[in-house]
Amino acid sequence: MSATKIAIGDDYSLSRVPQSARKSLWSITIIRVGAFATISQFILGATMGYGMTFTDALIATFFGSIILQVVGFLLGYIGVREGLSTSLLTRWAGFGKHGGTIFSIIIAISCIGWFGVQNTIFASGLVEASNGRLPLIPAMFLTGLSVTFLVIFGFKLLSITATIAVPAFLLAVSAGVFSVFRETSLSELFSTAPAGEPLSIGVASTMIAGGFIVGAIITPDISRFARSGKDVFWMTTIGLIIGELGINMIAVLLALAARTNDVVSIMVQASGIIAALVVVFSTIKINNLNLYAASLSITSIFDSVFNVRLGRATVTLVIGIIGTVLSVIGILNYFIDFLVVLGVLVPPVAGIIIIDYFILKTSRQVLDESRERGELPSVAGRLSPITIIAWACGFLVGYFVTWGIPSLNALFVSGIIYYIGGMAVRTRSVTFS
Repeated sequence: MSATKIAIGDDYSLSRVPQSARKSLWSITIIRVGAFATISQFILGATMGYGMTFTDALIATFFGSIILQVVGFLLGYIGVREGLSTSLLTRWAGFGKHGGTIFSIIIAISCIGWFGVQNTIFASGLVEASNGRLPLIPAMFLTGLSVTFLVIFGFKLLSITATIAVPAFLLAVSAGVFSVFRETSLSELFSTAPAGEPLSIGVASTMIAGGFIVGAIITPDISRFARSGKDVFWMTTIGLIIGELGINMIAVLLALAARTNDVVSIMVQASGIIAALVVVFSTIKINNLNLYAASLSITSIFDSVFNVRLGRATVTLVIGIIGTVLSVIGILNYFIDFLVVLGVLVPPVAGIIIIDYFILKTSRQVLDESRERGELPSVAGRLSPITIIAWACGFLVGYFVTWGIPSLNALFVSGIIYYIGGMAVRTRSVTFS
């Protein structure tokens, strides 16, 4: 791959990331924190603070966050070890060439959908800041296409953007917290009843896990640029503490104090329009990552299905336009339902990958041998019926069984079924060999 092609953002989309291209702990961690420290996290926290007490919201956030931490670290470790994006990795981690393609399609659709959601929020903030002088639809095209052109240039610009936006976001949030706590007793907020309709811990935990489960599963897209498993651990842990637990619980407190789940109104009441705009502009960070992951998935799809190696920059431009159009047609109206579905549709994939890579090790030999050469394995695995069954069962259990946390149920069920099926096939092969 030529240096020129990498310079315009190809980012090893269809190959391993060599050790010479690995980045510092700061570079990968700031992107991870930026993925959490965003307006969507405020929406989740505000929704919880509007329908839950602080204690219940803390419990739900803790359980939802644990799912993300475990899944994110395990998959991130695979990413740093193999130097592969999630879409490529699935070909040799339980799904084979065709299953990996199906997964890549789901990830692409999910991330493009999230791009549309975030773009709507970004554009709405600009409209409010202009007092309605800037129409919403032109604002959506402005914000969507601006982010698209940023993502074209790849990982390096993701890190630079996050380095600027994350500190600004945290300062704005800190200003809002200081303003609220100056006028409201913190102890009172801990015992304040929510203003809206009650929200259960189970549903809230699924919203937390579902809200970033796709982000957890695409952790290899970023961790493949890390230098070691230790860096991946600190990247995921710091992102969890600052972004998930910190930002979410601050939003809960602000919603309890302001008695509303309107995020922009909360920030305006707490610290003024400038801070509110900073929070709204934070969507750039997560939308960078949404579009980046989607572009990696699309390039993998075309390589796998059509044997065509598309440039990631071109793919980014096309899907950025698609995501912008989705925001124009009103995808934000389905935000909560979107979270709940993702919370049970995607986790089974993580369960299968983790069991296959760490326990069954069906493709570890070919991965190890090709990694020594700095290449991809010459042949991808096949999609097993066991994978399909495990994935379907995980989704069905997560969707229909209301006991516990559906996201966690889906992940465990798929992993257990895949393990049992894989061991049964292996035992049968040994018996009849």
